[in-house]
Order: sequence, then structure tokens, then C-alpha cells
Amino acid sequence: MMNDFSETLDYLYALKNRGSKYGIDRMRLLVEALEHPERAFPVIHVAGTNGKGSICAMLEALYRDNGYKTGLFTSPHLIHLGERVQVNRQMLTNPEIADYTEQLKPVAAELGRDDQDLHPTFFEFVTAMAFLRFANERVDIACIETGLGGRLDASNVVDPKLSIITTISLDHTEMLGDTLATIAAEKAGIIKPGKPVLMGRLPAEAEAVVRSVAAERGCRLYELAERFPDANALPQTNLEGDFQRWNAGLAVYATEILAERLPLESTAALGKVDWAGRWQRLEIDGRQLILDASHNPEGVRELAKNLDKLAAEEGRPPIIIMGTLGEDRARSLMAVVEPRAGGLYLVAPQQERATPTAFLKSCLDRDAVETEVDAIFPEPGRCTVGKPDDTIVLTGSIYLIGEVMERIQGTDSKDGSKLQDRV
Repeated sequence: MMNDFSETLDYLYALKNRGSKYGIDRMRLLVEALEHPERAFPVIHVAGTNGKGSICAMLEALYRDNGYKTGLFTSPHLIHLGERVQVNRQMLTNPEIADYTEQLKPVAAELGRDDQDLHPTFFEFVTAMAFLRFANERVDIACIETGLGGRLDASNVVDPKLSIITTISLDHTEMLGDTLATIAAEKAGIIKPGKPVLMGRLPAEAEAVVRSVAAERGCRLYELAERFPDANALPQTNLEGDFQRWNAGLAVYATEILAERLPLESTAALGKVDWAGRWQRLEIDGRQLILDASHNPEGVRELAKNLDKLAAEEGRPPIIIMGTLGEDRARSLMAVVEPRAGGLYLVAPQQERATPTAFLKSCLDRDAVETEVDAIFPEPGRCTVGKPDDTIVLTGSIYLIGEVMERIQGTDSKDGSKLQDRV
């Protein structure tokens, strides 16, 4: 057993700093060496450009509220690494992370003994922790989100009871391809022979690919539009934004598809889904603070709708704080934020891929303040931007959202922004 969590962190930091290696062969070797813990529980596997985490959170809430023991695997985390691996929404504790690390280290070392390229990556290591915990806890159902893509994602060693493809749009094009069809093919890589597939609202080009893969693998294909033909028919949820109701529709339809094995008596849990950083409203220093992770073009379109609705409700545009990763993402985000901000503050997340504030400013035709997160939130409960009764929207990278949550909560997580995947 590893008694000092700092030793665990040192090991995980070193693992993270080796970088990510896209591919699934190492993960297959790892779960085989662990005697396949991922086969010990039923899985709903979720891929897509947007909505993966929200749908997993909704599914988890629905099943837990109906008395099932749930596993939830998502990424990245906001503050603590253990957020990624939850059982009945109880995250993995630091001592548990240390114990699982101690269990996995010799297995990983043996796999990489003759070829370091076969040593599991940081993300594969954490995915294995999830599988081990869910097996040990004997969960009734595990809701598992892909990390990147689908076909070659570490989570794709599972054999799911249901695969869900949420949405398809352009994101991570350097890894997944630069057309909707190629991205759809990567996401559809989670479809397993003979297992049912649920498809959200996809562009025609992407839908054709998913249909083809499902037919080729002999899978029953369910479509969200069959169950919910228009927005009026969709279930309600406490998560704000029109797109969250479509996500709720996918979650409800998924439970209906699996009802013979895991029947539900109620969908009331959709009214109390806990999913931080997605148009999440907080109060700080007399101000309303809305945290919303929006970084790709599809997410940014939804952000525009929410900002327009907010300005209409309040009769004035909000103050916006934003920061992101990557210049393409920055351009699409700035195009939405610039005309909708009463005041605009630019920050850089504490990530090596963070977009410099000078670049963000170069995308603008208006004034903006270049600053730092710790200048805006100097201590827990304090905010130096705006004045009491103002509304502030913080948007962009999910890493930035986590960094701000850490500051306003006064949490020194040690495993927060410094222990994220290098993709």
C-alpha cells in the first residue's frame, strides 16, 4: 500500500508527462493482464462531440434514483482526479487512488518492460482504475464516456449493452479527421457487433456513416427523432439550455431501450442532475457567476443562444470572462462572445496548450482586459470584476472552469489543473 499520496502524485505526474498515445492496443493488453474487470458489469458507452458528460450524468442520476448502484466514468476532472471515477456519485478518494496506483504499477511496468511504447498512458491508467473500482463495487450499471473519439479510445475495450452517439461536429480535427464523415467513423468505432445503438441528432453526412456501421455490424439502430420528433415532446431537466433537453431525451430513450434488464419507475431525477460547469449558476461577492464550458463550434452555437436569452431576461448583456485552448477554438468563441459581452476579460488557463490572451485580443474589434484568474478571484468568496448585482459569465475551456472553481472554493487539490491529460 502507498501511504504517502505525494508519492502517488509523483508517479502520476511522471506518467502524464510522458504524453498521450492515441490507440487501443495498450489498453487491451492492460485489461487482459488485469483479467478483464471491464466485463464484470453492464456498460452504457457514450461517444460524440458534445453532450457525452451531461448524458452520462443524467443516466447515472436516473438509475441511482431508481435504486441501482451506479458507476460513472467521465473526463476531464474539474478539481480532483477522483471525480472521473464515481460510484453512486462518490468520487475516488486520494487513499483509493493510491491503492489502485500501487496495484496497477507493477502490471504497467511489466507491460512496458521490453517496449516502453506498451506502458499504459496516464489516461489508460485512470481508465483501468475505473474498471477495477466498478468491478470491486459490483455496480449494476456503468455509464462510461469516451475520452477522445471512440474507435481508438481507451474506454473502447468495453462490450456495452448500449452504445450512444450524441452529436457530431468538427472538433479535435488533428486527431479525428477534418470532415464530419471521418469524425463520425471514429465515434462510430464504439459500435459493437449485435449490440444496440442510439443515435442523437446528427448532420446527414455523419448520420449516413453511423447507419452504415450499425448495419455492417448487425446492430439495431434507434434514433432520437423516432422517440422525440420535436422539441415539445422532450423531457424537462434542471440543466439549462435547449440542448440539455435533447440530451435528456437521449438519456430517457436509453433507459427505455434497456428497460427489460434495468426497469425504471420514475424519471424524476432529471430535475436534479448534478453536472458542474455547464451553465452552472453560483453567487460570489454579491454577483451571479455562471460557469459554462464551451469550446468547439457546436458548443459555441449553444452558448450564443444562452447568452441571448440571458441578456433578454436581464435587460443588459453580462460581463464575460473567457479563455480557451487552441487558436481555432479561440476564433469561434470570440466571434460569439465579442458582440454579447457588456465587459470582456481575457485569461489563459493554466495549461501548456492555453491560447495567449494577446492572441485572443487580436481577434477583437473592441477593448478587452487581459488579466489572470487570481486577479479576478483573489481569494475564496471574492470577485474583483463587476459590482454587486452584476451577472458574470465565465466560458471557454473546461480546464479554466475547474481552475476558477478551485479558487472560489479555496481548494488546493494538488491533482487539479496540473494533472490533466496531455492530448
